[in-house]
Amino acid sequence: MKSTITSGLIAAIALQFVILTGMYLSAQMPLWTGEEIRLKTIPVDPRSLFRGNYARLEYDFSQLDASMFADGKKLREGEVVYVQLQPKKSGLHEVSGVSLKKPDEGVFLRGRVTGTWWRDTGSSYRIKYGIEAFFAPKEKALGLESDLRNGGVAEVMVSGGGRARLKNVVADAAE
Repeated sequence: MKSTITSGLIAAIALQFVILTGMYLSAQMPLWTGEEIRLKTIPVDPRSLFRGNYARLEYDFSQLDASMFADGKKLREGEVVYVQLQPKKSGLHEVSGVSLKKPDEGVFLRGRVTGTWWRDTGSSYRIKYGIEAFFAPKEKALGLESDLRNGGVAEVMVSGGGRARLKNVVADAAE
């Protein structure tokens, strides 16, 4: 009886370890295997008392006009969208299209519709990609606060499935 309980407990702990390790590896995969792209970003808030020192970021494609979606259907909270990107001469990537289906090729970001519960007009959608917060040590976060006042560039690693991880944020040299 005791050995059965012990075996069950060990199996439960091992399962939790495997699941957590899988979640970590899945989250890190874009950093290890992804393609680096550069995106124009707009800092929103440099620090939070609860989350530590970080810069909250927005992008030109954080808010998408409903007319960008071809079929005209109203999107739901949490629905997955894909934003196709293409490089410009400046080296930055910009939106070249949006879709509800995963593109077969090219660089794209996978995002989710958020914030539809408080606004029901359907004229635009707020999209989150998982690259909206850049955490940094206190000194770097304080430096980012002043360096990014006029905007910056987010260095993002994007996996083949559109999952993105924020690698770094730098001041925009063009500004």
